[in-house]
Amino acid sequence: MIDKIRNVAIIAHVDHGKTTLVDELLKAGGAVEEHQQLADRAMDSMDLEREKGITIKAKNTSVIWNEHILNIVDTPGHADFGAEVERVMKMVDGVLLVVDAYEGPQAQTRFVLRKALENGLSPVIVINKVDRDHSDPEGVQEKVLELLLELGATEEQFESPVVYGSAKNGWFVKDLEDALNGKGVNMDPLIETIVERVPAPVASDEGDLQMLVSNIDWDNYMGRIALGKIQSGTVQKGDPIWLCRRDGTRVKSSVSKVIEYSKMGSSESAQGIAGNIVGIAGFEDVDIGETIVGNEKMEALPTIQIDPPTVEMQLAVNDGPFAGKEGKHVTSRAIKDRLDKELKTNVSLQVSEGDEPGFFNVSARGAMEISVLVETMRREGFEVLVSRPNVITKEVDGKKMEPYETLYLEVPDDMVGGVIQALQQRKGITELMEPRGTMTYIEVTVPTRGLIGFEFELMNLTSGHGVMSHLFKEYRPYIGRIKTRQNGTLVSMSQGTAVAYALKPLEERGKLMAAPQDEIYIGQIVGECARAGDLEVNPTKAKNLTNHRAAGKDDGMKLQPAIKFNLERAIEYIEPDEFVEATPLHIRLRKRVLDPSKRKRMEKALKQED
Repeated sequence: MIDKIRNVAIIAHVDHGKTTLVDELLKAGGAVEEHQQLADRAMDSMDLEREKGITIKAKNTSVIWNEHILNIVDTPGHADFGAEVERVMKMVDGVLLVVDAYEGPQAQTRFVLRKALENGLSPVIVINKVDRDHSDPEGVQEKVLELLLELGATEEQFESPVVYGSAKNGWFVKDLEDALNGKGVNMDPLIETIVERVPAPVASDEGDLQMLVSNIDWDNYMGRIALGKIQSGTVQKGDPIWLCRRDGTRVKSSVSKVIEYSKMGSSESAQGIAGNIVGIAGFEDVDIGETIVGNEKMEALPTIQIDPPTVEMQLAVNDGPFAGKEGKHVTSRAIKDRLDKELKTNVSLQVSEGDEPGFFNVSARGAMEISVLVETMRREGFEVLVSRPNVITKEVDGKKMEPYETLYLEVPDDMVGGVIQALQQRKGITELMEPRGTMTYIEVTVPTRGLIGFEFELMNLTSGHGVMSHLFKEYRPYIGRIKTRQNGTLVSMSQGTAVAYALKPLEERGKLMAAPQDEIYIGQIVGECARAGDLEVNPTKAKNLTNHRAAGKDDGMKLQPAIKFNLERAIEYIEPDEFVEATPLHIRLRKRVLDPSKRKRMEKALKQED
């Protein structure tokens, strides 16, 4: 039976077609009946995944094809969720490396491929979107082979098979000429290649159970479910099992349920066999990287190594005037319990108590990973304050060092000047610039700090045509202060309801973030100032009514639409002396210190220190 199992992960840069490819494999494996309709990106089950169009959590399924079991793991393509990719590598025996036939290998392609090669996995190269305008599948294939050489692939890994096709249209071929001749009609050539070239799991059905926990699932009735590939033995309901913890201790329990993942869901299985990816319920508390064994004397498997976090942010209890009006969970205890729960399934996250009561330091791979967590929390009814991201520095030989990244850009030719200038202000050093059709390809080495908020600036500079990706490069000496926001803010000096009469003259001072009828408090940011430095304003000032000045005259007053940030944009916009207030109904920007007189005293003290 082991010979019929194929465990494969689908890896790629963001938006190169991984999840769409999984949809088509599910259809080809009979996961969808003729009368059923499969939703686009069916594996992206989280609301945030569907809204953002990205995969956040690695998920697995399986399909049956010609008596073979294909266990498929869909992984994220965004760099911030790289830990999801790293831990999946321990579950699979091969990878499908999906590359866009137009864009070619990108930053995350390099990252995920390096992780696969380090784990001794051989890829099947999938050149996707060959039907896209201006695609160059042969040129992209050459670039992938160059990348394999650059990353030190073995001879066997370098000789990886290549298939070409279009996941969106549900066909792949082994020979590019077949695609040009219109012979590619289904997914069989890709599945045949997986069966032929991905090895069966190295596992033994003899001996006692041994399984490394590579992922965690949750069930409202069974609690935590440990997911992984069974390395040896078998498992069934009622079996005695032991959990080998990271600290060397062992906990005994028994199997309450064995779960197999197939088609579009999961189901209870009579037995989990060696080589297969299964879920085991039975431990109240189990973590990723621990080992489940069927004999107390058995050794634990090597734990999963995860790259360290590079960004830190503060989460704090909401202490604003409107605190507790919208959320159900507003105490520091509730926030701490929620963060502890997140740590159980997210191995790249680190949480520690802050210097002040009610403050928590949260470290992750990138700001997006934390913003996704906060967005999930506010949808669950939490109210939290979130700080601007800070990079994690370290001391080497008495010198302060900070992380640097390689930034990969494609921008329209006539917009290169503005982009380069913006990057120079962020301490970026241009390493490479070359033309690509009507676009210019640029590689820049830049401090991680300099990238905070740059994606939105790039969108403005290039009218949405610029494309960027980035990858951690190395630690270098700290380069000093980087000013990523040139403008100050309009800060409210009053509390009440914003009115058009008061907001209209503020449009001359900058761009408004508040609209008429918005509830405002002292210290809340209600707009972006046209100049550097903050400006105290009164957005709630009502008109003094007389016989000649009637209230109704303001009803037709035309105002520019207020700027409304999503959570991710707000976090990257704020400065170190500001917070984002995230509640179930609102995302507000505010000063850390709400009282204007206290703020002025602190600013004066800081200037004296400088």
